[in-house]
Amino acid sequence: MCKALIIGAGGVGTVVTQKIAANPVFTDVMLASRTKSKCDAVAAAIGGNRVKTAEVDADNVPQLCELFRSFRPDIVVNVALPYQDLTIMDACLECGCNYLDTANYEPKDEAHFEYSWQWAYQDRFKAAGLTAILGCGFDPGVTAIFTAYAAKHHFDEIHYLDIVDCNAGNHGMAFATNFNPEINIREVTQKGRYYENGQWVVTEPHEIHRPLNYPGIGERESYVIYHEELESLVKNYPTIRRARFWMTFGQEYLTHLRVIQNIGMARIDPIIYNGVEIVPIQFLKAVLPDPKSLGANYHGQTSIGCRIKGVKDGKERTYYIYNNCDHEEAFRQTGTQAVSFTTGVPAALGASMWAKGLWRGAGVFNVEEFDPDPFLAELGEQGLPWHELFDVNLEV
Repeated sequence: MCKALIIGAGGVGTVVTQKIAANPVFTDVMLASRTKSKCDAVAAAIGGNRVKTAEVDADNVPQLCELFRSFRPDIVVNVALPYQDLTIMDACLECGCNYLDTANYEPKDEAHFEYSWQWAYQDRFKAAGLTAILGCGFDPGVTAIFTAYAAKHHFDEIHYLDIVDCNAGNHGMAFATNFNPEINIREVTQKGRYYENGQWVVTEPHEIHRPLNYPGIGERESYVIYHEELESLVKNYPTIRRARFWMTFGQEYLTHLRVIQNIGMARIDPIIYNGVEIVPIQFLKAVLPDPKSLGANYHGQTSIGCRIKGVKDGKERTYYIYNNCDHEEAFRQTGTQAVSFTTGVPAALGASMWAKGLWRGAGVFNVEEFDPDPFLAELGEQGLPWHELFDVNLEV
């Protein structure tokens, strides 16, 4: 049996806490964040005194260690901000806790993310006999597990990988982000980057785009952006010749995004306003809708999957594996919208894979390094059913 500590009480943390609290493999559950009242609200909604709560500053290793030593978790599920990954990993090492997150580290003062900072922890986690599981959301997360499943069951070699992410939902807001605005805007305004023939190709933001068809949704304009799972997947599947990540954006969203950039509100460097130092993108976050509040009025579906081309038994084949998630159904189950749901369910399921002894090892691991079968066997039961299409037109 297992004690789990979740850090972060936003939309994703709400889903993770609900799913972990409902799983009997976890004997004790705690939710912690900088704002304890948010944790208390999540715990009260679950009821039954199942979830303990605490206040913690995830930027502060001594505070984290004080909490870890008090609660003594077996695994820490980090759904806080990506630039807090390293402090939480440091605290896990100091206190002997295993670790899982949903997004890789990025520095607070630079809109840049890659796995190198967390992969550098490999020797320390290995020496401590602890497991660190990186990127166990949906993308990254399930998309990498889909790729591992395809490699295990359907391909001798994967040559072309295109991860496609469509949100066809409508929340009625003029502009809102589906997860933390600061992280979301930093991510989608970066230059594009994809892997081809052994090297990374850099593009201007949203330079490469085309319409793609998504099951149950139809055609949506899709844009090549950089996403972190590409980095680990081309490392762990060296037969890949090209790997890209596509995401849909509506024209209204892109127009708002361009205005935000043009007027300087996407800046991550501090400025002085009326004698006070502020970071424009953090001020913007404060005035935009809370992503957690979008669920009640969100309609439509997300569709996320992998379109893969390679060879099996000497013959070329194509394969498309995907999940569609309905915003209204996600809200009915958890009070959150589908983007939080699709990230939180895999994180909770990944923690249970560790708790059951199915995903373990000493060191730092990306999710595709584990057996995908037990995870995917439970994913549908947890609310994210997946589908396979063979030998179809991949469009990419």
